[in-house]
Amino acid sequence: NAGTEADVYISIYGERGDTGSRQLLRSQKSKKFLKGQTDIFAVEAVHLGHLYKIVIGHNGLGSGNGWFLDKVVVKDPVTDLDYTFLCHRWLDEGQDDGNIAREVTVTDASTFPGRQELELKREETWAAEKWKFQKGNTLQFYNRLTHGFICLSPDSRVDALGDKKNKYGKVFFMWMNA
Repeated sequence: NAGTEADVYISIYGERGDTGSRQLLRSQKSKKFLKGQTDIFAVEAVHLGHLYKIVIGHNGLGSGNGWFLDKVVVKDPVTDLDYTFLCHRWLDEGQDDGNIAREVTVTDASTFPGRQELELKREETWAAEKWKFQKGNTLQFYNRLTHGFICLSPDSRVDALGDKKNKYGKVFFMWMNA
């Protein structure tokens, strides 16, 4: 349920102005904004100079309109530069903070060498570990400094008293070094 059927709009901002709100209509894919899919759109505009932010969102219409947006990459055909805008958040009235539009600033790779590699590692790690956080699972964190457990229960309770007995069905231990 990370894709959307809603109409998606983008505004691109640069040092020389902005595009105004543009609906993203024709993807190179037959169906737009599907989970795990990369869509490519052509947006015609005057040259905006160096880009610094985008505003992207949807109109909230249609079934399953919530959308998880990982990132937007804008390729400038004049300068041959790529501008990456990392979002990695929900645009959904029922998820995250409830916003269906986001303002995202450009990610400058020069300020953090290896950012793409780090982002890829983060995505791989989350893909491997997210099953632990599914509904109904209990997490127990063990602190080697205090030799105690912190238990996060499916009903949102937190037990920090250090009960070491497994009274829950599925328990996953995560070690915290202090």
